[in-house]
Amino acid sequence: MIILAIASLVLIASILLQSGKSAGLAGSIGGGAEQLFGKKKGRGYEAILSKISVVGAICFILCSLILVAIE
Repeated sequence: MIILAIASLVLIASILLQSGKSAGLAGSIGGGAEQLFGKKKGRGYEAILSKISVVGAICFILCSLILVAIE
């Protein structure tokens, strides 16, 4: 249960720290240029948060399934 609580907190924090896909009207105008020229998303802060979110989600799901199987 402790691992499940930690995984949920990590998942919540990593999702809340990520920036949105668009920032209103400015995001829709600038978004086309980013799609055309490509944005380096493979490295940096956003990529790390994305990987942390995936690992946290997998850990959360596995811990939840294990707890259900035990009870």
